[in-house]
This record gives sequence, C-alpha cells and structure tokens, in this order.
Amino acid sequence: MIEVKNLVKKYGSHLAVDHLSFTVESGKIYGFLGPNGAGKSTTMNIMTGYIGATEGDVFIDGHSISEEPEEAKKRIGYLPEIPPLYVDMKVIEYMKFAAELKGIPKGKRAKAITDAMQLTKISDVQGRLIKNLSKGYRQRVGLAQAVLGLPDVIILDEPTVGLDPNQIIEIRNVIKKLGKDHTVILSSHIMQEVSAVCDEVMIISHGQMVACDTPARLEKIMEDTSKIIIKSNADVNAVSNVLKTIPGIASMNVKKSEETGTVEAVVTMSTNEDMRERIFKAFADNGVSLIELYSHKMSLEDVFIKLTSGNKKEVEKVKKDKENEKEEEEV
Repeated sequence: MIEVKNLVKKYGSHLAVDHLSFTVESGKIYGFLGPNGAGKSTTMNIMTGYIGATEGDVFIDGHSISEEPEEAKKRIGYLPEIPPLYVDMKVIEYMKFAAELKGIPKGKRAKAITDAMQLTKISDVQGRLIKNLSKGYRQRVGLAQAVLGLPDVIILDEPTVGLDPNQIIEIRNVIKKLGKDHTVILSSHIMQEVSAVCDEVMIISHGQMVACDTPARLEKIMEDTSKIIIKSNADVNAVSNVLKTIPGIASMNVKKSEETGTVEAVVTMSTNEDMRERIFKAFADNGVSLIELYSHKMSLEDVFIKLTSGNKKEVEKVKKDKENEKEEEEV
C-alpha cells in the first residue's frame, strides 16, 4: 500500500530524514515513533505531499507522491498535529468545504459527510462554530476531515495530544474501528496508546529506521534475561544465602518488599543465559520457598528508550533477531 524509498530531507546543513526506507501493508495500524527531532513529522509531511523530499520518493498504492501527487493524495487522509481548521466556520460548513477540496462527487458528498461525522461523533455539534468547540471536539472535527471519503490510508500525527482521558479513549476507539478497513499510521508519544492500538511499531531515530515489528515481539527481543526478579516469603538472610550458592550471579539486591512478610531480590547475571531454572533448583534444594521468579520484562517505553538512546548494539540486536526470524520462516 505504501512504499517509502530512500527518503532524504535536508534543511540547509541539517539532515532531518536520512535515506529512510520502509513498506506499510494494507489493513494494519502502524505506530510511528521517535524522539523529538527524529524526523517523524517531516516524513509524514512528505508522505502526504505537504512538503517535497530532497531525495527519494513515496508510493501510495503504486502512485508516486512527487510525480502523481493528485492520484496519490486521493488515497490519503491526514490529520496534522495541529488540525487544519477554519475556526470561523460552522462544523457542517467546514465539512462541506473539505469534501469539495477532496473532490468527492456532489452526489456522494452528503453521505460521506454524514458517515464521517457519525464515525467521529460530531453530528450533535455540526451547527456550531468551530472556535466555540472544546479542544476534544476540535480534534474530532480534524479527524472527521481526515477520514472524509474513507481514503485507503489515514495518517494521524499525535491525534490525542492535549485530550482528557475520556476523549483519548473515544479517539482510540475510532482509530481501532478505522483499522478494520483502512491502513492507519499513527504518531504518538504515549506508549500505552501505541501498545493498545497498533499492530506494528516503527521506531526512527536521527532520521533512520531502528526497528519495525509488533509491540510484543519488540518487547520479547529486548527482554533482559540477565536481570531476574525473585520474591519469597522467607527472610532476607535466607534468600541471600541461597543466592550466594549460585554461580554466575554478578550482583544482587535483597530487601523486604512492600508486600508484608515477603522479600524481593533483583539479581543480575554475568551472562545473558536464562538462569531461572538453576535459581529455582537452588531454592528447592535449600527448602526456601519461591512466590515469584521471572526475567525483567521490557515495556514498549523501555524498548523505545533503549533503541533511541544511541546504543548501536541494541539496534543491531533487533535487526539480527528480525533477520533470523525471517530465515526461520523461509525454511
């Protein structure tokens, strides 16, 4: 559906997008992540034809955004971080204006507008001036403009920024509904939102792609098996004594946990070998009970921080594991 080929964008001497290439499949919701200044918004603006690339190209359903902009743009709905609203218009006036700009045939405009307003739940404010709406409703009007005519590709740049929790949930539900029949690219700094909504995650840093996979796979690949969490209802000394008998432990921190009558230990191993079975056996042999035993779990936020902190080893680890998975699938 979308193919980004060797995309480069320079602003003077500043390289905002650095030979970026990726493919987006139909019928999925993609999270597009990166720290401030990573090139996310620039890439989105190039993909939607708002600005031109210095080098490279973007193809929407086979149509070049640079050579066939009209055909490519017909297939895209775009909500920038700041919605492009004319605040002195009424909502219905703005929607009619947007439908005309998008070239929706006259005979289909009324239904397209009604469908978009119902989907984003703004039908009840269609007669009000946009400037008199709350931020949440303004965001929904911007989203209604993006989905108007139900384009194949919908690109949303920070669609829930500044909204209250209830409004965020409503927008998320709309995005999930859109994802059933459309390709959605969602930029967000809210990792819980990305985990809850997106099928796949693309992470860029310094204008380059550093990871592209499902949230679950990224968390699994980056899982830190060298750090193990232990909880026991024995005392601190008993737990410490057992751990001292296990070879391969680089460090340990044993203390009383917040749960009454329990002790928690954070153990760092000297290698990435999974030591849980060995630890379990040591506790069993010494007659010391275990309540919990697990490797340190990485959240998507942890993964994001690691991959965008400039640690090349972590980036290479993700790429290598991804390549190995592809080889296994081919076999």
